[in-house]
Amino acid sequence: MTYARAALAESAGDTDELLDALPGPQERSPRQRDRAAAALDATRTLRAAFMDAHTDAVYDELTAGRTRRPRLAELAEAAATAFPGLVPTADRLKAERALPQAGKEGHEIDQGIFFSRVLRSSQAGPHLIDTLLTPTPRALALLAEFSRTGTADLGSVRLDRDAGVARLTMCRDDCLNAEDNQQIDDMETAVDLALLDTGTEVCLLRGGEMTHPRYRGRRVFSAGINLKSLHGGGISLVDFLLRRELGYLHKILRGIRVEDGAGWRGTMAEKPWVAVVDTFAIGGGAQLLFVFDHVLAASDAFLSLPAAKEGIIPGASALRLSRAAGTRLSRQVILEGRRIRAAEPAARLLVDEVHESDELDLAVERSVERLRGPAVVANRRMLNLAEEPVDVFRLYMAEFALQQALRLYSSDVLDKVGRFSAARPASPR
Repeated sequence: MTYARAALAESAGDTDELLDALPGPQERSPRQRDRAAAALDATRTLRAAFMDAHTDAVYDELTAGRTRRPRLAELAEAAATAFPGLVPTADRLKAERALPQAGKEGHEIDQGIFFSRVLRSSQAGPHLIDTLLTPTPRALALLAEFSRTGTADLGSVRLDRDAGVARLTMCRDDCLNAEDNQQIDDMETAVDLALLDTGTEVCLLRGGEMTHPRYRGRRVFSAGINLKSLHGGGISLVDFLLRRELGYLHKILRGIRVEDGAGWRGTMAEKPWVAVVDTFAIGGGAQLLFVFDHVLAASDAFLSLPAAKEGIIPGASALRLSRAAGTRLSRQVILEGRRIRAAEPAARLLVDEVHESDELDLAVERSVERLRGPAVVANRRMLNLAEEPVDVFRLYMAEFALQQALRLYSSDVLDKVGRFSAARPASPR
């Protein structure tokens, strides 16, 4: 591996020198664009070949033989230091974050290559998946206070425990709960706290009341990805797109890894989850529903996955929606952008109950009570294991890591986010 390591560092260094000498991506001539693309492609070919040959050795070095558990961003930063040229350095990524999406070089694609190979490995991949099911340091620091008071204001998410129910309220009232990097951190923290809290039996997720002019005073579940942040370059592959799927969504489905002193019993803390859709669940909001045990919706609500229109991939929806709704409806929703209204028959494949808005609160409380049974957790574990084995999810995410990175920097996406600058950021699409 020593020779290959040196060759990769040399090739990456040459490419970086070339890119630094050229104007920014938007100011380059056609000939300069071709030179940059050829250099990037050659180095990425070398990166992919290096990882294909040495993934397990690389991962073992970065994790001290899988005895350490760095999270995604920490692992990428360690790889940049230990294997120059393998992934972008923290400084290079910081410089790119200051640019709008259309002005970036696309160094996150190199992270996509790296994580796709790590997740694909039958040795490194399971260790990383397992690592990302552990509590975050932020949640551990807040746990004692939440356990004592039953409340936590995390910024974009509020968490309140009442009579054994942890109620997570998404409260980005200015942008219809459109997600950005910060909300991903807040959501994972809230999910961790709810799962770790011994006083919680059932978890409930709902959108709060909005101040957005079009929906003022109404509850809204989620408008999906924050398109304003995407245009401005603030949506990252690692801290948003990968962390979201491998972090709090996977924890809702699978539970959180804890040390209970009796490993033979299992080391996962799980709770049943209920979601309530008021008004709409768009994009990432709809993706959330596929990992919940019970979903209720207001009769005037709708669901949609406009990712293909936006040029990106809707997380693990291709894995989960087709299982729930079948291939034909899944293609209509994902490829053609079909909206599913809660009142139409097709919604019964995605939503358990539909109620008029003034009846929804009582229906929510009834659903929570039904999920308090002592055998619910064990049975949901077996259902989730049968429906989505961990290795199936891992291999899906390996391909997702690369394909989503490529989509972020494809010409059609860069054109779309450029045009979006004049549009209102969080209007339903």
